Amino acid sequence: MNSQSAVAELMDRLDALSVSSLQGVIRLSVPYRVDSLMGWLEAQTVFPRGYWKARDAGAPEYATLGVVSAADSLEMLQADLAKLATLPGEQPDYFGGMAFDATSPGWAHFKNCCFILPRVELKRSQQGTLLTLNLRFDDRCGDHEIAEARAFLASLQQEQPLPPLRPHAYLRYDAPAQQAWSAWVSQVTHADQLCHTPKVVLSRETRLVIADDASKTPSPWALLGRWQAEAAACFQLGIQWNSETAFIGCPPERLYQREGTQLVTEALAGTTHRGADAQQDQYLAEALLADTKNSLENQCVYEDILARLEPLSHVVQTGEAHVLKLRSVQHIRRLIHAELHHTVTDQALLASLPPTPAVGGVPRALALAFIRQHERHQRGWYAGVFGRVSLASTELAVAIRCAHIGANEIRLYAGAGLVAGSQPDAEWRELDNKIADIMSLLNMG
Repeated sequence: MNSQSAVAELMDRLDALSVSSLQGVIRLSVPYRVDSLMGWLEAQTVFPRGYWKARDAGAPEYATLGVVSAADSLEMLQADLAKLATLPGEQPDYFGGMAFDATSPGWAHFKNCCFILPRVELKRSQQGTLLTLNLRFDDRCGDHEIAEARAFLASLQQEQPLPPLRPHAYLRYDAPAQQAWSAWVSQVTHADQLCHTPKVVLSRETRLVIADDASKTPSPWALLGRWQAEAAACFQLGIQWNSETAFIGCPPERLYQREGTQLVTEALAGTTHRGADAQQDQYLAEALLADTKNSLENQCVYEDILARLEPLSHVVQTGEAHVLKLRSVQHIRRLIHAELHHTVTDQALLASLPPTPAVGGVPRALALAFIRQHERHQRGWYAGVFGRVSLASTELAVAIRCAHIGANEIRLYAGAGLVAGSQPDAEWRELDNKIADIMSLLNMG
């Protein structure tokens, strides 16, 4: 049904609720007709606005709007999920993420951890599209909750076409600059450093400032909509807290997927570029798997994940190294399957697994200390965690290949795993390869 009909039906169902008998979370859903979830988000007038789609073929996509409740820590999130499990209402999905390093200063408007139960959720799957209104009655006045929900429904706007991505002139600033980057690589790969810290993942912030003061950055939803068309093998995510700040991305790396006690994760590290044709592409993939430096980088990630899963699970199965091909780069990937102990929660997993060695280093404490000492830019939610969490199942990505969008600037981030054998110029080119997709969308490729 169209927007007006869907809202009218939800209003009628709100009127029919017996507020005095309701507990926990109540979800009211109606079929909904929409072409673009990005266009629907772009048309709305309230915040926050969110988007999530897992990378698996046929995975549902979600657009979220508003907030019923929010958890600003893993402890709050787990306590809320456990509380709702004891109540007769439904078990909802929370959407959100975490920063790379909670001990470092973050981005404005971004908390170090924030997972949201949205007021409205638009979900498109192979079964169709549903518009869902979330209501919560365990910790608030029922009549007030109904009134808030009615006002929110009344504010919903119909989907609009996404605005075009107009060309802008940008001024580019890299932090660090290439000379400083070369010095970092030399320091990390020195024998005295490698003997205690065999891998450090250092990152670069590429700041693109619109040269024309009268212009604004592109719509995050128009940019993500274009980007996702080139990133079918990736996760796709976005969060917009207000009209001037947003975070979007198409990361290839899964942190983990959990269905009950069954967990799937991966070691994704080691990179080369794509070839000009199929023959060269295959040659580069085979060379990547055979390369000592890239194999070491992946092995560091793989072994660390296994060690962190060991106390949390009792069955672990591992796969062979293979190549994941993306639009601009290729990565070495190894899949890991684990059966978790029944007492293990998402809180325990999120306290143990991130930041993985693919974005931090090995050993974690020493690698993070090096990053904090040398990187002058704030990673914020770059290389952090983003996705969907519920009591029954969770799907989370490592938030790389992303853009932090402000009123007149866009900040892009890329990292490189530095190990024995890393060469400064090659690692600098790898950073450029990792931002090539979005740079091409901004007409800067």
